[in-house]
Amino acid sequence: MNTENLTIYTIVVLCLGAVLIMSRDRVPQRLKRGMALTAAIMIFLAFVFIIYSFLA
Repeated sequence: MNTENLTIYTIVVLCLGAVLIMSRDRVPQRLKRGMALTAAIMIFLAFVFIIYSFLA
């Protein structure tokens, strides 16, 4: 697995999660759940990819 792409993906996903947490008051109510779910899935996948890269 290409670790450079994994590193970039992980940094971007963690920044997205931080931005969503910091701006939770400004997001319209109907978008909050979808954005939070998308961010949670992406963060989970980032950690799965990190573990996979250690094992591969």
